Parts: sequence; C-alpha cells; structure tokens
Amino acid sequence: MIETRILNPRLLSLLARVRHTNRIVIADAMFPSWPGMEEVDLSLVAGVPTVPQVLAAIRATWKPGAAWMAREFLENNDAGTRREFEEALGAGAGVLQYEPHVEMKGRVPGSTGLVRTGEMRIYANVVLESR
Repeated sequence: MIETRILNPRLLSLLARVRHTNRIVIADAMFPSWPGMEEVDLSLVAGVPTVPQVLAAIRATWKPGAAWMAREFLENNDAGTRREFEEALGAGAGVLQYEPHVEMKGRVPGSTGLVRTGEMRIYANVVLESR
C-alpha cells in the first residue's frame, strides 16, 4: 500500500504520471476548464480546499522544480495571503516566478492535468513544473 497523506485516488494517479519537466496546474474555483486536459476537481464549497492546502499536501509527496503565478496575484492580494502561498510552495519549489496572467495561462496547454480547488481568492492559480 502506498503511504501518503493524499486520499484522493485520481489526484494520486495524476501525480504519479507527471514526469521530468511535465507541468500540473493547481487552480482556483473560477479557473476555466481546458478541453482535453484531465481535471481532478477537489472543490467542496467556496474556500474549501484552498490552493495552499492542496500545495502542502502535494509537496509532501511530489517535489516541483519551478512554479509560476500571475503577477496580478501580487497586486490583488494582501501580504498575508502572498506569504501563505509562498510558504505552501516552500523552498523546495525552486524559483517562484510571477508573470502576467495571460502568459501564465499560456503554460497551461500541454500540462499533464489540472487540479481544481475551492479557492476563491483572485489570481490564485499555480503552474508547477516537475524536476
């Protein structure tokens, strides 16, 4: 039996299939579906679970090499929220880069999958690339 904190079998399956330099997207509740891309929907109610909660769970098992978020996240969220996301990504996430939202969304096509959360904070999407 696999020993992990993650209980969702679809999420475990997705993470197991992400290889070197593949990407996954951890998305807020408003992020659009992407035609043809596998989606694991973890949303329960508004705000549950949050992107940082999902990031923390994933990082216990899977180590990203790089991460991207929209620059607009910085402009539309307070310092406490920004710190919460940075802590959830942790030092092992490599270099977190901020870029315009349109450019960040340009990294979505070709990703192995998208994990939808109940996150309601604006621009709270993260593209993760595996090591």
